[in-house]
Amino acid sequence: MTDKFQWKAKREKKAFLALADGAVFRGYAFGAKTDTVGEAVFNTGMAGYKQIITDPSYAGQFVVFTTAEVGAYAANLEKNESRQVFLNGIVVNSLDWVSPELKEESLHDYMLAQGKPGIAGVDTRALTLHLREHGAQKAYLHVDGTEMSEEEAVKKAQEWEGLDGQDYASKVSDPNGYEFSTEGDLNVVALDFGIKTNILRNLAEQGMKVTVLPITATYEQVMAKNPDGVFLSNGPADPNSLPQVAAVVKQLLGQVPLMGICLGNQLLGLALGAKVSKLKFGHHGCNHPVKNLKTGAVEITSQNHNYAIDEASLPADVEVSHINLNDNTVEGIRHKKLPAFSVQYHPESAPGPNDSYYLFGEFRQMILDFKGAKQ
Repeated sequence: MTDKFQWKAKREKKAFLALADGAVFRGYAFGAKTDTVGEAVFNTGMAGYKQIITDPSYAGQFVVFTTAEVGAYAANLEKNESRQVFLNGIVVNSLDWVSPELKEESLHDYMLAQGKPGIAGVDTRALTLHLREHGAQKAYLHVDGTEMSEEEAVKKAQEWEGLDGQDYASKVSDPNGYEFSTEGDLNVVALDFGIKTNILRNLAEQGMKVTVLPITATYEQVMAKNPDGVFLSNGPADPNSLPQVAAVVKQLLGQVPLMGICLGNQLLGLALGAKVSKLKFGHHGCNHPVKNLKTGAVEITSQNHNYAIDEASLPADVEVSHINLNDNTVEGIRHKKLPAFSVQYHPESAPGPNDSYYLFGEFRQMILDFKGAKQ
């Protein structure tokens, strides 16, 4: 997209995002000229757009960036958190362009190569306030340049099945599995529900040999790897759509130490008998305050989820370890007897602060304690 075309697109503003409740937000298209449906959510992070875009937990969603300018620095490959972009589209206010002197890929070019649409020039402040007030919305993004009425787009958004009850984790999980690291004194299996690369790096930094298995892995297939611990990853959409995975987690309880994050936290909760319900607009961003109830410390965390564990449904042998200071939702659980804990946020901090990096060390120590108790 040349600067001339960019300014022409800005003036014309032929693209728009239509929400199922009838609200419409106008802008101009960039990236792939492909109309699509998705769930509109807002992300409050001020940086790290490339890691956000490549987070598989956004599958099926439109990410609305609350930061005013996106794209000023290059979309470098080393910032990728997954093998491809799984979200349905992005919404930005001001689309910036990388300096030609850098000779690096722009956000427009990156989205075009990934076959994903974007819309810029949107009043994202108004859109974010709307989503905060009315909740995450089914939406239709019209960017392909053809004539379409806003009423027709709203109807398409309303008719879409949405993400509730849908299994998107199976769509993003690598079906082949792979060895991420082969050096270390502990053997860990990471179950891929939409795992991010920096999670694997953090595990490897703890001296762990990491084998990634797909979401379809059975209890027998996991245990055949002779793991010292099992990691339950982040992932998209509704955890209640994955009873078969929760059943595998339940089988693993007590047999091997478990650590979960995000969707993995919700699946551990389901395996323990708790209930998981949808939040009004979810938590998406890298500035969410969470309190560690054991230490009293407040961590600034990176988050991306629409669902949370219902505290009242937790069994007596499971305790809440962390809470969200914005809305008091459950941000972490720990079993009182079995070696298993999880958090709702993304401690690998890609993007975001590294306040919660200590959790990977706790996982390592839990594994060592479990191995010691068996000897």
